[in-house]
Amino acid sequence: MTNKNFLTLHAAIYLVFALALFFIPNIFWPIYGVEINDKYAYFLSQHTSIFLGGIAAISYMLKDIEQGAIAKKLLTALLIANVLGTIITVYAGLTGIFVGFGWSDPAFFTFLSVLTYLQLRKQ
Repeated sequence: MTNKNFLTLHAAIYLVFALALFFIPNIFWPIYGVEINDKYAYFLSQHTSIFLGGIAAISYMLKDIEQGAIAKKLLTALLIANVLGTIITVYAGLTGIFVGFGWSDPAFFTFLSVLTYLQLRKQ
């Protein structure tokens, strides 16, 4: 996959989750077994969307990056973010925070980690 295709896909995936966490956290989080039971939890969901949206923007704005040292650094940073997502969501599943559809979050971050690693190897 080209860097342009990979980074566009990466941006789109993160944007979908950023928008869901910002606009419909009361619908989105219960699927994972997490309650949004007050205005503070609602805000924290929206706050999280800042970072997901930021990753989406960075990925999309740099989609035309050519192979080389800078592309390698960008992909390494995205890999670190995705691996951290895997670790944190596996923890949430193991401790019972994520239930129901919660298993999909570690699978999602693992999938993105693998895709990012494969893209990084091509640099």
